[in-house]
Amino acid sequence: MTVGKVWLVGAGPGRADLISVKGLRLIQACDVLLYDRLIPCELTDETKPGCEKLFVGKKPGAHIKPQDEINRLLLTYAQQGKMIVRLKGGDPFLFGRGGEEMLVLAEAGVPFEVVPGITSAIGVPAEANIPVTHKGVSTGFAIVTGHEADGKPGSTTDWDSIAHVPTVIVLMGVKKLPYVVTQLIERGRDPSTPAAIVSNGMSTIRKEYLATLGELTQLATTESIQSPSITIIGDVIDVKRQLDLAASPNVLAS
Repeated sequence: MTVGKVWLVGAGPGRADLISVKGLRLIQACDVLLYDRLIPCELTDETKPGCEKLFVGKKPGAHIKPQDEINRLLLTYAQQGKMIVRLKGGDPFLFGRGGEEMLVLAEAGVPFEVVPGITSAIGVPAEANIPVTHKGVSTGFAIVTGHEADGKPGSTTDWDSIAHVPTVIVLMGVKKLPYVVTQLIERGRDPSTPAAIVSNGMSTIRKEYLATLGELTQLATTESIQSPSITIIGDVIDVKRQLDLAASPNVLAS
């Protein structure tokens, strides 16, 4: 019996034209496509006739299929000799559980390959003209997930270290913002640190909110900000403020 192969493909930060060339070619050629939430429909529409497409994404507070079931599907289709693309938002290894699926495949002897993608943690700030690093401002950044906040069992989030990283990027953390903000401030981050929330970052309805770290919780409540949103904390936000000021039609040319 011929065993199939699985490709763990990163779809990029949320816009169809930002997937890798290799990732798109695999979608167009695969027999089975297992795809996550927030994958652009333009990508899932690229499959060939007869391709079996299964939505296995996770919504906040609701999993369409538990991870064990996704693992089982990958193995089952591989045993049928299929060419399978496991399409994940962003990059497979950044909070995408790609590492877990890779280990499951390896232990079962199923061939696999990883195709990286642009993570939304970098892509969305870039779309909003926020550099996550900037000379003289930020020489490093930390990416954390709000899903690990608030004492989640097994959480290894080192807030003491993260509080002192120049740029902090929080994914999937709108509901946990009060906790995140508290952790950072209690560990020494200045409440006046510039911050931003970018909502629906790669869509035509993108919204950008500029504030300070201490204002983030009230901002999210007042504006009723929902997922998907990314929070960026650090002095790099001032680079965006400078750019917005320079681009303003009210600024007179010197």
